[in-house]
Amino acid sequence: MNAIRHFLLAALLALAFAAQAGETMQPRPGLHTGGQPSLEQIDALAAQGVRTVIDLRTDDEDRGYDEAAELESRGLAYHRLPIAGAQDLTPANAAALKRLLDASGDGVLLHCASGNRVGALLALMAAQQEGATPEQALELGRRAGLKSLAPAIEEKLGVAAPAAAPEPAQ
Repeated sequence: MNAIRHFLLAALLALAFAAQAGETMQPRPGLHTGGQPSLEQIDALAAQGVRTVIDLRTDDEDRGYDEAAELESRGLAYHRLPIAGAQDLTPANAAALKRLLDASGDGVLLHCASGNRVGALLALMAAQQEGATPEQALELGRRAGLKSLAPAIEEKLGVAAPAAAPEPAQ
C-alpha cells in the first residue's frame, strides 16, 4: 500500500511540474512569458496572435525539438538572446532585449526553461531601459516568472534585502 501511495504522489508531482513548466503568463499586453513551450503550446499561442519567439536558453540546453526550424516552418520569427544565469543579467543584455521587444511589437513569446531568467531580464530591462522604479520592475519580473534570481536582480536594482530577524537573547 505504501508503494502505491509513493507512486501516486510521484505521478501527481510530475503532472504538477509538467503543467507549471508549460504555463505561460502575460505580464504585459501582447507579451507572453514562460518556460520552454511544447509545439502544441506554440501552435496555441500562434492562434492567439504570437508572431515572434525570443528564446533566452543557451546552446547546450535541450529544447526537445529544433525550435528555430519548427518556428520557421510555422511562419514565426525566432530570436535568441542566451542568458545562462545571473552573470548574464547585464545592462547590455537588458538593452538587447528592449531592442528585440520594440522591433517585434505585440504578439511575442519570451521564454527560457522555467520563466525565471525571463522575469529577471525583463525586470532589469524595465528598470534600466524604461525608467521603472525597482519595485515596479520587480513586480513585472515576478508576473513574468522571476523566482530564484530575485536576489540577484534586487542587488542590481539596489533594493535592500529584508533584514534578518534578530536572534533571541539567551
